[in-house]
Amino acid sequence: MRKALISFVAALFLTAHARAGGEMEYREGGIIRGPTEKREIALEFTGDQFVEGGPVILDQLARHRIKASFFLTGRCLRKAENRALIRRIIDEGHYLGPHSDSHPLLCSWEAPKKTLVSREFFLSDMGRNLEAIETLGAPRAAARYFIAPYEWYNAEIAAWAAEMGLVVVNFTPGTRSTADYTESGATNYASSQEILESIEGRERQAGAAGWLLLLHLGAGPGRADKMHDRLGELIGYFQGRGYQFVRIDQMAAPKPAARESKVK
Repeated sequence: MRKALISFVAALFLTAHARAGGEMEYREGGIIRGPTEKREIALEFTGDQFVEGGPVILDQLARHRIKASFFLTGRCLRKAENRALIRRIIDEGHYLGPHSDSHPLLCSWEAPKKTLVSREFFLSDMGRNLEAIETLGAPRAAARYFIAPYEWYNAEIAAWAAEMGLVVVNFTPGTRSTADYTESGATNYASSQEILESIEGRERQAGAAGWLLLLHLGAGPGRADKMHDRLGELIGYFQGRGYQFVRIDQMAAPKPAARESKVK
């Protein structure tokens, strides 16, 4: 009974957000693409263990005068050596949102996607992540959008997130942008050139309006070919094609209802 009530309340929350937010594309309760009426893209960066690309990424965003969205785990936020980087993210006007506290796998890789954690664990883990964000000076009320660890979730996870007033966002499928973490020599490895070509090719084929384009804040020592070194090139491509970059809360936030005219 309680589970059914929770799911019902969460469904109402997500439905209200979807109706207010415009024509967004959802999958399993999470946003995977924003409205396509404008040539806007939301750049997303997730970070947990590795964040070595952070300074280069922030420098390129500043150089091109655009804002992006960063989703960091609690353990990433609490590392003293990351403090200056996180301060820059906040001070330079980027979105800072949760990515879980301990980066657990929330549901199985195989279908059907069975939830692997309890509701209590999820709420506690997310609570610690949000507390870490607030401790660093970003208001809790502003952290409304959440990217799941490994960018992997199901409808139950989306419903639990909705209980906390969070909307799950992910990435727009169709490119290899998320492969920028793959290690050199691995069977799933994709070079930065291959990633760029997949992104640009998909845009030329089908357009990129409303894309949620996800990259990683770092890939660690196992990857020598760092995608963040090509970020300026990627941004330049899209700007040359007439796209603008916006924060996730600008793209996905519910739009205010039209005010009724009082003119008789």
